[in-house]
Amino acid sequence: MVQLVGPLRKELADSLSTCKVLVVGAGGIGCELLKNLVLTGFKNIEVIDLDTIDVSNLNRQFLFQKKHVGKSKAQVAKESALQFCPTANITAYHDSIMNPDYNVEFFRQFVLVMNALDNRAARNHVNRMCLAADIPLIESGTAGYLGQVTVIKKGMTECYECQPKPTQKTFPGCTIRNTPSEPIHCIVWAKYLFKLIFCVLMVILYCLFFCLYSQLFGEEDADQEVSPDTADPEAAWNPEDATARATASEKDGDVKRVSTKEWARSTGYDPVKLFNKLFKDDIMYLLTMDKLWKKRKAPTPLDWGESLKEEIQKNDEAPGSGLKDQQVLSVWGLCQMFQHSVETLRSQLQEKGEGAELVWDKDDPPAMDFVTSAANLRMHIFSMNMKSRFDVKSMAGNIIPAIATTNAVIAGLIVLEGLKILSGEIESCRTIFLNKCPNLRKKLLVPCILDPPSANCYVCVSKPEVTVKLNVHKTMVLSLQDRILKERFGMVAPDVQIEDGKGTILISSEEGETDANNNKFLSDFGIRNGSRLQVDDFLQDYTLLVNVLHTEELERDVEFEVVGEAPDKAPPPQTNQEEVNSITNGNKDSAQPSTSSKADDDDDIMIVDSDEEEMAASSSAAAATSGTKRKHSDAETGETSTKRPRTDQSSAAAADNDDDDDIIALD
Repeated sequence: MVQLVGPLRKELADSLSTCKVLVVGAGGIGCELLKNLVLTGFKNIEVIDLDTIDVSNLNRQFLFQKKHVGKSKAQVAKESALQFCPTANITAYHDSIMNPDYNVEFFRQFVLVMNALDNRAARNHVNRMCLAADIPLIESGTAGYLGQVTVIKKGMTECYECQPKPTQKTFPGCTIRNTPSEPIHCIVWAKYLFKLIFCVLMVILYCLFFCLYSQLFGEEDADQEVSPDTADPEAAWNPEDATARATASEKDGDVKRVSTKEWARSTGYDPVKLFNKLFKDDIMYLLTMDKLWKKRKAPTPLDWGESLKEEIQKNDEAPGSGLKDQQVLSVWGLCQMFQHSVETLRSQLQEKGEGAELVWDKDDPPAMDFVTSAANLRMHIFSMNMKSRFDVKSMAGNIIPAIATTNAVIAGLIVLEGLKILSGEIESCRTIFLNKCPNLRKKLLVPCILDPPSANCYVCVSKPEVTVKLNVHKTMVLSLQDRILKERFGMVAPDVQIEDGKGTILISSEEGETDANNNKFLSDFGIRNGSRLQVDDFLQDYTLLVNVLHTEELERDVEFEVVGEAPDKAPPPQTNQEEVNSITNGNKDSAQPSTSSKADDDDDIMIVDSDEEEMAASSSAAAATSGTKRKHSDAETGETSTKRPRTDQSSAAAADNDDDDDIIALD
């Protein structure tokens, strides 16, 4: 007779009480998971999260209370979980999982690692650390009513990076600055303006074309402006001639091309002067670019003075009914909001002292008012339907609604998959999708057999190798390190050696050792078409061979391309495939390992049509014919289920939810 301890076999219960597990992330999923683990019988748990508790977390991260705001998520989650099981041994780390202290040896002490993360970089990193340590990893995420759980085991299953991840939606700079055609273009412009004016340089660099707020109040970057783009190829005009025309008369605003941040400071952040520059002078300057408006409706400048009063008389209506944040304000109402927000932000800067800067936060009312008013005024100028503050916040914060029940379901599935692993039944583990609506078989949960490792993966194959197409005469060593190796291939501290017979060290992870190489071109080191670079990341215990393919025919503004089956080459959509919604943990970058590192994820703007969510959820039972995601019969249920392709999707609702919460696109 099988001996039971509660609902578990005695052998499994004993294993739970002695094994050591790691939980990465203590947000929406992490809170539910930690509670589930201690109630199931896990006694030795370590949890890591760099984030602190925000008031916007309290509606779904139930281990936290109002008194905990500002404290470490990991530490408070530990203390709260111990109230469920005081005998548990929980260790909390208020830190980033990407810290070099958490090396391969750190991971090897665990029997199982469970991710509850919110960004791609961290997920990639944990994936590689678990592969190096040969430890099973359970990856998970939620997006509104959708959820996903999968198991990753070296040599048995696909790793997190085996399948392509959809790239985030970005917008050409000239579209944002010169010819916006959708409300999101104006919101991106307004948010970028905020950051250029009020925010710090690193945030601006990270959020190019995503913040008007920053241009006025943050550190300036001469190459990142919200003012008209004189390099717009579509304009096909002579900038010198147009500048002369724009400054030749008084009626066009006497436009002068200066840094917006510098100019804003010189005016003392005067809201009326800012208004006239942004919504009159810059628009008048755009109108001098004649060819832009031959097939488009030209924008209509706004002036704080008489012309604005006329606009108010013509177009203003009585305030609508309903909640204040869901009302679309009149032009005059937006002008008042703009003025008040600038005055408030100016006061905040003055209180912080000389050289102070602000940080963009969608939950900060003055910051949100600034972006709402500036974006809507620009929409009005370009003849678009304006948006409510609620809608603007949803899009500016890149928000997918976080549903507490979804987090709870996914956390429960993580534990169930963990129990299979600890029972020695990893072959019975599944990738499980939680749908918004029942499929044709009346199922909300769809299990799928785990796929084997991809032969084209540059992470989990025995000898990872990639080919990168670039111009060796224009690509600097620093760009190779930061843009290609760190950003594109997810390395933390790469060392690069040229296979030239001499063992030339191009990049060293030792601080200062190869800094002199940073601003030199690859060709300066004899790198040419066909050269090979051996790249090692000792923290991740990862080696990658990079083949260099020299070309001078890259598209404009493209620094490099990865050739072949790399993650940026998502497979084309297949017909008759089961549509599935991408699940991303915390930001819409879908499918990314998350590190709980405090990145400004809400600046990565991706807009998805909410109608697609309905379609994808309702079509989840469609048969799959894709070569990579095949139809199969589930061994446990006898029913046919299908692994679903990634598709971008999000919701423009739930503006109160922050982006640190639980969205990943696993497959």
